[in-house]
Amino acid sequence: MKTILPIFILAVLITACKSNEPVPAKEAEPIELSALMQQRVTQDNDFAFDFLNKTIATVDDSNVFLSPMSLSVALGMLRNGAQGETKTEIEKALKLNGLSDEVINSYYKIMQTSLPLLDVKTDLSISNSMWYKKGFSVKPDFLKVNTDYFNAYIKALDFNNQALSLDTINGWCARKTNNLIPIVLNEISPNAVMFIMNAVYFKGTWANQFNPQSTKDYSFTNEKNQSSTVKMMMKEDAVSYGNNDMAQFVDLPYGNGAFSMTVILPNVGKTTTDVLQNISSSSFNTMINSMQSRKVKLLLPRFKTKNTYMLNDALKLMGMKKAFEFNADLNGISDLKPLYVSFVKQDTYVEVTEEGTKAAAVTTVGDYTSSIQIDEIPLFIADRPFLFVIREKSTGVILFIGKMGNVEKF
Repeated sequence: MKTILPIFILAVLITACKSNEPVPAKEAEPIELSALMQQRVTQDNDFAFDFLNKTIATVDDSNVFLSPMSLSVALGMLRNGAQGETKTEIEKALKLNGLSDEVINSYYKIMQTSLPLLDVKTDLSISNSMWYKKGFSVKPDFLKVNTDYFNAYIKALDFNNQALSLDTINGWCARKTNNLIPIVLNEISPNAVMFIMNAVYFKGTWANQFNPQSTKDYSFTNEKNQSSTVKMMMKEDAVSYGNNDMAQFVDLPYGNGAFSMTVILPNVGKTTTDVLQNISSSSFNTMINSMQSRKVKLLLPRFKTKNTYMLNDALKLMGMKKAFEFNADLNGISDLKPLYVSFVKQDTYVEVTEEGTKAAAVTTVGDYTSSIQIDEIPLFIADRPFLFVIREKSTGVILFIGKMGNVEKF
């Protein structure tokens, strides 16, 4: 009887606020990308919006906060061990087409090495590791490609010694996330043979912070048309602002401006669903490019949310089906069979305050084996459900994306 061989792939992302210091004088220097690399950014951002849409369709949560970068990196590493239809479907889910293995892996390498260097006022680190069971035969080429392009730390562990293995793996995760996510595994299945992990830590502050003294109680109407009192941050400031027939949008930079949060507020009579049904990487770029610096009366609630998502159904809707089947082709990892994806799960946390943004996401992939007059100061009052995107501005790559359908006072 063949033994089912599990592999677990985990990606951890953290976003947090940094200090109260003002924006530095030195502006962010853009990352220069080739046409092929920019094509991959477009694909990755299409993946981000599809990921949010499909997750919303498969979960029953008012608030959905995801890290498409976390899942993209995790699946990018898994892809290097997939073959045939399994690999094709992973690429379909990732919106990958027309690019070679070299370009794809180089893209991930560039993002992991370049993004942390953009802003001295922002702490950003991206780390990868691979932990496999002693005695499990892993193909050298799979280990090498994930070392060369993902700089993965690789170590064999005695999974039968659960306490030591869990302490080692969770300890690595705690260090790489500054103790914001200290535990990612509570047990190791007897069939587990590998854990592949990605950790991203991000800490920054608004370039122009909200004054806590201006924060007031305010009414927020959730997507069920129920009202509650929230803490509303307020300021009048020059920001990048735009609007169209679907929504208003503002861009709020962190640190030296390399990273920002784009908040998308549907117009009265529109919903977040209406906006998401009409958004893609291309239309999002059009939205961003239409923004102009305007003085805006901005009201944004303090908010936080914590979620856990099982993503199997969402990924199947995105085209990744074969990897979840017993006959998945992961021969690039090992010749031992059966080897298939048992589950994909993402745990997330986000908190937005007057200082900035604090967020965390852990992705686990387990393999077994209204119009405003131009001459007026715009009012941007996020007192109803809205969307938000945290992105790197020179490339446009999306790190986090979310929908707040309900805000609770904190």
